[in-house]
Amino acid sequence: MRTVGILGGMGPEATILLMQKVLDAVPARDDGDHIPLIVHQNPQVPSRIKALIDGNGEDPAPVLARMADDLARAGAKALAMPCNTAHHYADALQGATSLPFLNMLDLTAAALAGAGARKVGLLASPATRLTGVFLQPFSARGLEPVSLSDDSELLAIIRAVKAGEDPESLAPRMNGQAHRLADAGADHLLVACTELSFLTGALPDGIGWTDSLDCLVEGIVDFAQG
Repeated sequence: MRTVGILGGMGPEATILLMQKVLDAVPARDDGDHIPLIVHQNPQVPSRIKALIDGNGEDPAPVLARMADDLARAGAKALAMPCNTAHHYADALQGATSLPFLNMLDLTAAALAGAGARKVGLLASPATRLTGVFLQPFSARGLEPVSLSDDSELLAIIRAVKAGEDPESLAPRMNGQAHRLADAGADHLLVACTELSFLTGALPDGIGWTDSLDCLVEGIVDFAQG
């Protein structure tokens, strides 16, 4: 087994959810069958929303680069980061160490193409749209992103999850945003924010969906067992 280093703290609950999904993905019979992880849980990573949307926040890149170096020194053999928007800073991570980076965006684009998706509705932070982090991975796979012209409600839902609001109370709002994307032409939905991963039970029937966090989990397990 090879150890994967997790850059966490960008939504602490999301890091816990990632770890639980990794545990669930392995049909372990004993402790030693599980995936070895080193988690750098740093809630002091500067806000990606303030930096990329509000335009008045501290640059997260130097902190993420230091975290990557810490994980390499701790013995990680690859890096993974359960935050779609933070992949805007992937170059800083890859420049900080020689470790392979399990890029969630690339893994997700490959999974979407394999599922036969073409027009992908993004359930994501506005920062994901503004930075265009999915444009290159999607283009390479023949995928077209579909975003809402007004995604302020998605940001409000994300902030509510971060603030600890009960996901069940947010389900109708999530469902409404999914229907809006389908009405805008999406033939497949992508949950591309780890806060929204808590709300996948609210997605409507009749349209396929993929969670980028699940794609990262598969990449972590494949690398560790490979």
